[in-house]
Amino acid sequence: MAELTVENIISGRIVDAAVEVHRTLGGPGLLESVYEEALAWELTERGLRVERQKIVPISYKQVLLATPLRLDMLVDECVIVECKAAADYNAIFEAQALTYLRLTNLRLVLVINFGERLVKNGIHRVIR
Repeated sequence: MAELTVENIISGRIVDAAVEVHRTLGGPGLLESVYEEALAWELTERGLRVERQKIVPISYKQVLLATPLRLDMLVDECVIVECKAAADYNAIFEAQALTYLRLTNLRLVLVINFGERLVKNGIHRVIR
């Protein structure tokens, strides 16, 4: 597999922004949507292009489904960010991220669990 050079640079900036958001908001305890909004603002301030609640059509056997996939965030058109605010990290988050990668044909998802006491422990890279 080719190196994820662009994705790695962007993901580093996303991680830095996530740590800033977590620290500024005082750690865990808020809704996912609060962390998502703050992270989107922080990333935009840092010059990244952010699409929140990005709709991705899903087809099933050549039929376009009425219910699309909704990504929490797509950053610079190449890194998906999935925001969580769970007390415990669940392995299903990674399975979900792999499905997102397959459906979007992208290569990297950052699952960020703001519910961790230290957000750096809640950041998981999922690569296709």
